[in-house]
Amino acid sequence: MNIDLTGTTTRQIQDALTQARHVMGGPAVGMVLTLIIVTDESAQYDAVRAATEAAREHPCRVLTVISRDPRGSSSRLDAEIRMGETGPGETVLLRMYGPLAEHADSVVVPLLMPDTPVVTWWPGGKVPKVPAEDPLGTLAQRRVTDSYAARDRLGTLAQLAEAYRPGDTDFAWTRLTSWRSLLAAALDQKHDQITGGEVEAEPDSPSAELLAAWLSIRLGVPVTRTVSEGPGITGARLVTRSGDIRIHRPDGRVATLCRPGQPDRQVSLMRRPMPELLAEELRRLDPDDVYHEAAVRFAKDLAGGSTPGGVARDPVSATAEAARTGPAREAAGLEPDDGSGGEDGE
Repeated sequence: MNIDLTGTTTRQIQDALTQARHVMGGPAVGMVLTLIIVTDESAQYDAVRAATEAAREHPCRVLTVISRDPRGSSSRLDAEIRMGETGPGETVLLRMYGPLAEHADSVVVPLLMPDTPVVTWWPGGKVPKVPAEDPLGTLAQRRVTDSYAARDRLGTLAQLAEAYRPGDTDFAWTRLTSWRSLLAAALDQKHDQITGGEVEAEPDSPSAELLAAWLSIRLGVPVTRTVSEGPGITGARLVTRSGDIRIHRPDGRVATLCRPGQPDRQVSLMRRPMPELLAEELRRLDPDDVYHEAAVRFAKDLAGGSTPGGVARDPVSATAEAARTGPAREAAGLEPDDGSGGEDGE
């Protein structure tokens, strides 16, 4: 069911949602969160499609905020309501004209699902300098950005690291889940002491910089960044006395895991699409301290004038020792293996 409302109000939108639920015979409750998407007209189609697919796992109300002609002299709110077409939940596109676009929170607040968490997502490269202080960011327990979509990818990642508040995260980090899982699983096997590392990826890859920073912190060894033609991250290498532990993925789909004294192993390591990245982020609403650590380390390296990800980093004694002697997955800040799929995604 599609409902178009021109020159409307939040009261009329709420009434239309209630009436649509009654007509379709759907429940009045059952949605687990509210997802706010802050985007423009050119990017809204892909963002809404990703949210609709993610809503199959996380039934939610999706409020898509689209600013149209904020320089206009008169304010107007147009709404498009979509229900029951592709899955559970409700999708509302809010197009705001004139000065109203500068006060989107006043429109969004009455439409939030009561007593449920709120997630705000900026799918494009235009993100607020401090997401937690943005009017729509203050409403959310979780704030999701994507530095890879920005024009200045590494600069945006550093900016977000400096502005971090508990609840912030970035798709550049989400794309690393299976890289981190695979590396942690490899380190769970018996191996010699790690003395260095390397991450190979396309230029200006925020995910590669975060992976290099994460490995350096967790293992307490220098990790360098080298450039490849991509796509995304193409390899990671950990240096030991008996030989290198290597993951090589040249095609963005299948990786080869090489360990000293063992046969090579083929591993699925697909670059995940946006709906899967979003669905993963909606599974957890608690602060991601491991992302914060890695992002801050990268930002400090960048501010120090060093080549991002390509410098030796000082050991972090307690964490490094745990990574060498304890279960690698726990030391790496990963949850127990939950069967999540492979990725890089850039």
